[in-house]
Amino acid sequence: MISKELAKKIRLIEIQTGKAVNDVLAGEYHSVFKGRGMEFDEVREYMPGDEIRTIDWNVTARMGRPFVKRYVEERELTVWLMVDLSASGSFGSRAQLKNEVAAELCALLAFSAIKNNDKVGLVVFTDRVELFVAPNKGRSHVLRLIRDLLNFRPQGRGTDIVEALDYLGRITHKKGVVFLVSDFLAPDYRKPLGIVARRHDLIAVSIADPREAALPDVGLIELEDAETGRRVLVDTSSRKIRNRYAEAAARRQNDLRELFRSMSIDQVAVETGEDYVRDLMLLFRKRERRR
Repeated sequence: MISKELAKKIRLIEIQTGKAVNDVLAGEYHSVFKGRGMEFDEVREYMPGDEIRTIDWNVTARMGRPFVKRYVEERELTVWLMVDLSASGSFGSRAQLKNEVAAELCALLAFSAIKNNDKVGLVVFTDRVELFVAPNKGRSHVLRLIRDLLNFRPQGRGTDIVEALDYLGRITHKKGVVFLVSDFLAPDYRKPLGIVARRHDLIAVSIADPREAALPDVGLIELEDAETGRRVLVDTSSRKIRNRYAEAAARRQNDLRELFRSMSIDQVAVETGEDYVRDLMLLFRKRERRR
């Protein structure tokens, strides 16, 4: 059983994301994620304007008049939501935590997928893979994914993207669309990232909070690393310290963008408190222009 509060939150997310999907995203999603290829549909008589290369010569010889093969797009895809719910996601300086934004964004992607008859699977990870939900279709399946994300209580605190990507490689063999949702505060994961990007259509969704990029001037504060528990006392009244903090944060984000760019991986950079629907739209339109 789920609590009334959780049920209410799930319903609110369904309403909000459903409206965004119907009003904005569904058509964009369909045009960008095309499916695995073309499959045979039927043979019909040749009509003026048909491509000559599609003529079925065996049927044409048998019937004594030209027939062509008709193909349709093999539409169904498998969409994987790989979601980092490590302790660093339990931070937010605005209305929502990073993990809450991740859950809503995944709901939006999942509803877009099932509206186009695609399957959606879920892998939740921290410093280990903690939850696997096999790909499936339908509204009830997506609501289950949302419930799992909102109600999840991780065992681990750290982040191991390498283990999560290796796990995906072991459980799936067909090409799919993979959304890797994380703040990417983790040790080197370049090699497995490249392997998954070659096998699948991989999109990186990076989630950050404004306070991770700039410190406020509020005097002495104690900062704690949510994943290691390490604490440090910082004098935020020092402009030099604030500048060094901002420079390090900017360098980290630049390095992340350069990593994805060098591997031809699309990135959606989401910030808590901002409109992630707009961010997804920009990604979809960028990909559509490249087709």
